[in-house]
Amino acid sequence: MFAYILRRLLLIPPTLLGIMIINFAVVQILPGGPVEQLISQLTGEAVDSTARVGGEAGSEVAGDQAAGPQPGDQGGVAAKYRGAQGLPPEIIEDLEKRFGLDKPAHERFWLMMKRYLTFDFGDSYFRDQSVTELVLDKMPVSISLGLWTTLLVYLISIPLGIAKAVRDGSKFDVWTSGVVIFGNAVPGFLFAIMLIVLFAGGRYLDWFPLRGLVSDNFDELSTLEQIKDYFWHLTLPILSMVIGGFAGLTMLTKNSFLDQIHQQYVITARSKGLTEKQVLYGHVFRNAMLIVIAGFPAAFIGILFTGSLLTEIIFSLDGLGLLGFDAALTRDYPVMFATLYFFTLLGLVMGIIGDVMYHIIDPRIDFEAREV
Repeated sequence: MFAYILRRLLLIPPTLLGIMIINFAVVQILPGGPVEQLISQLTGEAVDSTARVGGEAGSEVAGDQAAGPQPGDQGGVAAKYRGAQGLPPEIIEDLEKRFGLDKPAHERFWLMMKRYLTFDFGDSYFRDQSVTELVLDKMPVSISLGLWTTLLVYLISIPLGIAKAVRDGSKFDVWTSGVVIFGNAVPGFLFAIMLIVLFAGGRYLDWFPLRGLVSDNFDELSTLEQIKDYFWHLTLPILSMVIGGFAGLTMLTKNSFLDQIHQQYVITARSKGLTEKQVLYGHVFRNAMLIVIAGFPAAFIGILFTGSLLTEIIFSLDGLGLLGFDAALTRDYPVMFATLYFFTLLGLVMGIIGDVMYHIIDPRIDFEAREV
């Protein structure tokens, strides 16, 4: 197993490099960029979605460069950017230097990757913080959503999937299948809106808060009250994410158990006089849970970094999903590429952990015997 893990670890650098190259190249092709964002601030043409993030940096540039627009100055530097006509070329050159865009693309890429090797992610273009500080600041929200959602999804889906497999074709299986279909059909964000309308003062009951991870007076509360306040704020967001996540895992668990229940070794175990519980949890469980448990790392990564975006927006939770969305809108390249680098690296490592979990659950699985 050690040799297999070593080979997988050696594959991480080229895989990560390839992903970064592709995404960097795509960003260079796309229209817009950080220079255009600040030009829109200087010319008063910024849209609301970017003004919140870019206003601070834009005002700083406007203060440093007091020269107003000069119609008729159509310098070659200014002409490269939409909306730059009329601005002095010196301002455009200064913006390019601030963002490092005065260097060729390949040089910028290799300088970025050299810094990333030491986890030096630089500073955000439009926020007065380093990327590391931003990520650490937003991490508690996303970890709270991802960890509790994944835990609840597994706690609900595995027992429910086993019960459905054991009672396959019964009324219980039929009715629970209806619940599963409903959960799979209704988008999580739509269910979140429904929860707000019903339980967060939208129209009917006002039982839960509508925004934030904790209350404004959180620091003044006792430890027990802080715990209650924390889960009080998390109830609706997590419930909306669990509804959309448990359906697929429930059916995966059921089908995995059904496949194993009809295997020859199960018939042999029953013929030896073992009870159904001994057969189910002593023999079937280990084999059937392989695919379910091994998928835990990927499920956690998916919920943590992608599945919570709309939930964070709807419930005003300032987490990593919202941070990445804002960075993409404003072309905040340091935040975009640093989070891509870190989360891709984490995903690759979690993939290895998933294979290790396969081996731990069933030592008969020998990855070293496979060709990589």
